[in-house]
Amino acid sequence: MSATATTFRWQAGGLSARDDCDVAPATILAADSWLVTEGTVLAIGLHRARFFDAVTRMAAERGVRADVESLDLEAYWDTAIAAVPRSGDWFPRVELRVQHDAPELLFRLRPAPERRRSIVLATHRGRDPRTEPWIKGPDLEAMTRLRTDAQARGADEAVLLSAANGSGSVCDGSTTSIAWWLGDAICVPSLDLPRVDGVTVRSVLALAAATGVDVLHDAVAPEQLDGLEVWALNALHGIRIVTGWVDGSATAEQPGRLDAWRTRLDALRKPLPAAAEEVA
Repeated sequence: MSATATTFRWQAGGLSARDDCDVAPATILAADSWLVTEGTVLAIGLHRARFFDAVTRMAAERGVRADVESLDLEAYWDTAIAAVPRSGDWFPRVELRVQHDAPELLFRLRPAPERRRSIVLATHRGRDPRTEPWIKGPDLEAMTRLRTDAQARGADEAVLLSAANGSGSVCDGSTTSIAWWLGDAICVPSLDLPRVDGVTVRSVLALAAATGVDVLHDAVAPEQLDGLEVWALNALHGIRIVTGWVDGSATAEQPGRLDAWRTRLDALRKPLPAAAEEVA
């Protein structure tokens, strides 16, 4: 495998290389991605479960459940996992999409982008463009546009606020989960706020529970995070410290905490199952 991004289509029980020039529009129904570094990965079982759940839900919602079941999702997943090289840094993506009313499974083998320790946020003040805020995949293009808009404002990532409870509470980032520290307790948005179930934040909360750190769920506006340590978490970067919030809160950092938790999170990485195989 070369160290360039390659897209494969699942057909006839195998992965076949294809180009990314679509002759007709396609709609992504579900997607998931994770970081593989030297053959190790964090919580691959959670990524699998999240993707399978999203596929089942979206296939039923779009009326293509029977067609998706015929694609043999489990065989596709196993073949995609086997296709990831066990050396180097990779950021593969599995994807269910619909084109011409027919579902198809794609696998994108991508070199991992550069990872960073810190991030600058900007609050998205416009309409929430998400159509499926609980599922990863359908709103990828919209989230990419929000992130691009945030970058034009001098940030790295956009933060979405929920209007569901009328309070403008922090609920999600365009590509990240948001967490913050209140004293010695780690906090995340309330469970009823619309957000993707982040695998990395779930892993961090499991670490917190295992080490006796209190976990709180709360609904907070951006200004309520002033003076607090705020984290942005996702599968690529792990935990990043928020060092700035455009036109927003002044965040803080407790010396040593971020590095300690990044080390703990890395310690949870496990080898990918099965051996790497070549694909057509």
